[in-house]
Amino acid sequence: RMGDLLNPDVLQQKIKENLVEINAFLKRIYNVDGFTVEKIFNDYQAYGERLRPHITDVALVLDRAFERKKRVLFEGAQGTHLDVDFGTYPYVTSSSSCSGGACTGSGVGPTTITGVLGVTKAYTTRVGGGPFPTELTDEMGQQLMQRGNEYGSTTGRARRCGWLDMVLLRYAVRINGLTSLAITKLDVLDGCKELKICTGYRYQGKLHKEMPGDLQVLAGCEPVYERWKGWTTETSGLKAHRGLPPAAKRYLARIEELTGCRIDMISTGSKREDTIVVRNPLIRSRKGS
Repeated sequence: RMGDLLNPDVLQQKIKENLVEINAFLKRIYNVDGFTVEKIFNDYQAYGERLRPHITDVALVLDRAFERKKRVLFEGAQGTHLDVDFGTYPYVTSSSSCSGGACTGSGVGPTTITGVLGVTKAYTTRVGGGPFPTELTDEMGQQLMQRGNEYGSTTGRARRCGWLDMVLLRYAVRINGLTSLAITKLDVLDGCKELKICTGYRYQGKLHKEMPGDLQVLAGCEPVYERWKGWTTETSGLKAHRGLPPAAKRYLARIEELTGCRIDMISTGSKREDTIVVRNPLIRSRKGS
């Protein structure tokens, strides 16, 4: 715990206990010498002093902010289907990446949350292994990857790309209790003559409108598509909904219809200001408003 950094006796004892296992592992697997308690202790004690002004009871700080009628914005990381509980296990991360993680990770009660904005691309991507029914392994998939710059920011690893999957998106809406959506990278679809939206899966002749609980079934599913006319007019940099091409408006309207969740924001470029704000979700997110 962060508070241990401010208690020298506790910090030193915990480092000592942990290094027994860690050093044994390093010696056995890599045949290298381990760390000394003194070195790790000195380093982390210094970190503790630098962090001292910021180490506090965060749950209490947030509660006081709510008492003062302040707006508090939680930002999650990673995606719904990487959630350790509700994702495509074992192809998941080690924590709760759904909206509920904001509560368990901050100490804020669930009734305090007044709105949940889900962020999704105008197409689907996935990093690493795991089922991906709408994955495109052809030229179109390469085009999405290159135009969308779909490479990991840290590792540079290429992301897998595919058509927008409404089965996955509806699942995310339900699991997270989304009140609205933010659609990003709409401009990546500029110039596509035809777009596809996956509305369901077919597995062994049976139609699935909801995400299968069995990962093996999901891996064997074939997407059922709607075909939509694309647009040739550029959307890049647009900041007003009225400026969008009619085909883009229809594409976005269909997303709202299939998810039952309205779109509040649309990203049309890589710059922060390349955003169409249909409705400001932060203004609506205060209790009683």
